[in-house]
Amino acid sequence: MNKKVIAGILVVIAVVAIGFWVWGYNDKKQLDNNVLTLYGNVDIRQVSLAFEQSGRIQKLLVQEGDKVQAGQVLATLNTNALQIQAKQAQAQLKAQQEAIIKQEIGARPEEITQAKAQLASAQAELDKTNKNLQRLQILVSSTDGRAISQQELDYAKSNQHSAEAAVRERQANLELLIKGARKEDREATRAQYEVIKANLDLIKYNLTQAELRSPVNAVVRARLQEVGDMTTAQKAVYTLALTNPKWIRVYVNEQDLSSIKMGGTAQVIRDAYPNQPINGKIGYISSVAEFTPKTVQTEEIRTTLVYEVRVYVNDPNDQLKMGQPVTVKVPLALSEKAHD
Repeated sequence: MNKKVIAGILVVIAVVAIGFWVWGYNDKKQLDNNVLTLYGNVDIRQVSLAFEQSGRIQKLLVQEGDKVQAGQVLATLNTNALQIQAKQAQAQLKAQQEAIIKQEIGARPEEITQAKAQLASAQAELDKTNKNLQRLQILVSSTDGRAISQQELDYAKSNQHSAEAAVRERQANLELLIKGARKEDREATRAQYEVIKANLDLIKYNLTQAELRSPVNAVVRARLQEVGDMTTAQKAVYTLALTNPKWIRVYVNEQDLSSIKMGGTAQVIRDAYPNQPINGKIGYISSVAEFTPKTVQTEEIRTTLVYEVRVYVNDPNDQLKMGQPVTVKVPLALSEKAHD
């Protein structure tokens, strides 16, 4: 085979190769023109959990990285003092309830009999102190105060005053038993009952709040205190990362904004698994432009105004991690491409 033939064959091969390259390039360009490529991160949303009251941490039931369910108990406080307060309030409530019943039905005959006996005993004690005081006063008068000391006389007067007060108290108690409680007294007793009941309800509520529960399904991101620590209200014990809904935060310039539609499909691609895309949907498009955040990786829009877009994904296997950088591919409609 002569050199001219060989040269001709090489020229043909080169032309064919260039043709295939041009065709492949145009096909790839056509494909790229049908997809809007965006770069963003899995949004980190978290909640800090704290007790509503101060106390000593008794238990911490989950660790960093654990998945927790809504309503799950994560930590508890020591409740010994609250339990004692609850027992005291329950006893006070029972006593007050018995007082209300007693006021409603009135005194029993035996209670009236007992009250009369107590009044008679108090009256006898008063008579005794009166006689003793009179005797001492006579001695003072007859001896010009030399027979007894002033201290003895003062002591006798004090006993007589105390006995008079006891008689008045027993007399009032007997009259109350006979007549029954006044309306004002019954209302005051009921009001005190409600105060004690409200205090007991508060103690019971504080007992329930001694358990720290997760408000949502989440992952424990940080454990901020330890067993035995004295914690205070609003001092965070755990930080939880919210996992549902999970979304990717990306930014789109105004030129490409018309290509993004609410409810439109998208694919989320992780750098480590480029052939395992995760399906998503456009769930939020901001109506307010903002300067490009520093986290945006594309150089062409770092100095422009952009719009925040959220791509919601269903990730039951938790493949996407909080803060993870990803690539988002948004397919464009043919009509939009033709319009461009």
